[in-house]
Amino acid sequence: MSAPELRFDPVSPDYFANPYEIYQRMRDEAPIYYDEELDFYALTRHADVAAALKDHEAFSSSRGCDLAMVRRPEGPPKSIIFMDPPEHRHMRSLLNKAFTPRAIQSQRETIVELVEHYLSQVDPDHFDVVQDFSGPFPVEVITRMAGVPEEFRQQCRHWIDKGLERAPGQIELSEEAMQANIDSGVYYYGLVQERRAQPQDDMISRLIAAEIPGDNGEMRRLDDVEIAGFAALLGGAGAETVTKLVGSAVVEFARHPEQWQMLLDDRSLLPAAVEELLRYVGPVQYNVRWTLKEAHVPSGTIPAGKPVFLLQAAANRDPRAFDDGEKFDITRDRTQAQNLGLGYGIHSCLGAALARLETSIALEHLLDFMPRYEVDADGLEKVHMQNVAGYHHVPVRVLR
Repeated sequence: MSAPELRFDPVSPDYFANPYEIYQRMRDEAPIYYDEELDFYALTRHADVAAALKDHEAFSSSRGCDLAMVRRPEGPPKSIIFMDPPEHRHMRSLLNKAFTPRAIQSQRETIVELVEHYLSQVDPDHFDVVQDFSGPFPVEVITRMAGVPEEFRQQCRHWIDKGLERAPGQIELSEEAMQANIDSGVYYYGLVQERRAQPQDDMISRLIAAEIPGDNGEMRRLDDVEIAGFAALLGGAGAETVTKLVGSAVVEFARHPEQWQMLLDDRSLLPAAVEELLRYVGPVQYNVRWTLKEAHVPSGTIPAGKPVFLLQAAANRDPRAFDDGEKFDITRDRTQAQNLGLGYGIHSCLGAALARLETSIALEHLLDFMPRYEVDADGLEKVHMQNVAGYHHVPVRVLR
């Protein structure tokens, strides 16, 4: 019996349920995949995806990061992830100041406090790892850094979730998703104006005071729309990544209890475990780029003027790059290939070190809280989102 036709549909129910089966076929059968109906390309092999992520002159970010955005002639809202150099370089150097190693380590106490707070609220006999724990705490960390008052921090998370949601078969934003993005933008815009009037010791106030080179080479200040966009982006990226990664971690360790036991026996393996989770079940599945000119990767050529899916999650399981790439192994040799879980090249994740720290602290506390546990497999519910994969619900019971 012949295999079914190879079709990559980023909003199909099958893709949302398990993208890794289609990734395997694409890597083997169509490393430069082309979709005639929607006129896009997709790269899945590690060498190709890594090359494209590094080649901003051919693979542009300026039209957006998902298919609907890239196809719109008016382009995306102004944001650092939708910029190419030199504009991107100026913004990146400005925002990097908020994520220095010292700045990240200064958040450790806050992260521990929040992790302990949310774990103390749950019922060990039945709780939802995502809804009760990994959803609420990361957004508190990043929005507190930005300067969002406490009463609005969880609302920011709900806007993010709704804005990324995609029903099966739906490439364009729904009205609800669009409204969530508008509400989020309006809120952050108002907050920027408040901070202009009354600066505080937070990221938004520092962005208001900062200057970057303008198009004419002269220094300029950021406007309210730019700052609101950055704040919304940081809130989204900072919340989604850790929320999904910790939820997926609990599921994977339930499927691989011997790996969980390794962590129970040796906590020094935690950083390696976080890296393997980012490789194996990283929350960011892909980014879409636009080819400004004919683009070349090891597997071949892509014409100019086309959307291209750079499928980082597929590349991270490529057996050409990682021995036994489909196996979850926290002790694997991490020098074999670049982990693309938090990006690569100029658009690698700004808050990568913060995400790693939060995930490591969360896992350390979960090891203490539930050294033995079981996941209610029937209650698992995956998200249906653009770019992002993970779970909406992970019901768990602690075993005594």
